[in-house]
Amino acid sequence: MTRRLALVTGASAGLGAAFARHLAARGFDLALTARRADRLSALAGDLRDRHGVEVLTVAADLARPEAPAAILGEIAAAGRRVDVLVNNAGYGLSGTFADTRWADQADFVQVMVTAPCELAHRVRPAMGARGYGRIVNVASVAGLLPAAAGHTLYAASKAFLIRFSQSLHLEGRADGVHVSALCPGFTYTEFHDVNGTRELADASTPRWLWLDADRVVADGWRAVEANRPVCTPGVVYKAITGVSRLIPESWALGLMAGQGGRVRKT
Repeated sequence: MTRRLALVTGASAGLGAAFARHLAARGFDLALTARRADRLSALAGDLRDRHGVEVLTVAADLARPEAPAAILGEIAAAGRRVDVLVNNAGYGLSGTFADTRWADQADFVQVMVTAPCELAHRVRPAMGARGYGRIVNVASVAGLLPAAAGHTLYAASKAFLIRFSQSLHLEGRADGVHVSALCPGFTYTEFHDVNGTRELADASTPRWLWLDADRVVADGWRAVEANRPVCTPGVVYKAITGVSRLIPESWALGLMAGQGGRVRKT
């Protein structure tokens, strides 16, 4: 195939599905992976019909350590290679650290940290050899702010992805591999439905803080094409993160202590 292939994780809904639509409209073939095979199949059929692209679906759970290698193995078996990687799969784990099971936290780290790193590590050398590659790591504005109580490893995992992306960005400047961390704030997706905080989030967050998923994706794609290491969509979130860097960290942490419980189950 002459078209480039984009691998999107967590593609069955939310930002993953939005990335799939955005890339298909730009002529990329797709490899879509998520746990929900029925949703992947429905999305793949729609994208084939609308854009005439080839779409490979791989049902996989990134909490399983063997999943990254298995996903890439299926892509290779189809005779394809990954030109674009969108590490989007993720979720929030409600509650405080002490009140959750370690098995759940370990799965969370596997999905949010280990799997994105392994996928990037496996596809990065061939991207460099071809002189073309795009890696988008979907992080969060939470990774740019002091942490809050509850969802304890969420902000930490997103901060990790941001620093990871910055390093990969610097390493890729010489061989055409662009890397960007996408750091949205509140975005209209199924994220809060899945972790059980929809009612909290809707009740406590004004509408002007919510972002549209398609806009977030468009901003993220422009950022990686321009090879900007970090992208924070929305003027409001740019202002919030900018102010947080200017005030003493103890003040910022105090502000987060007062606000975090509004959208997190603690």
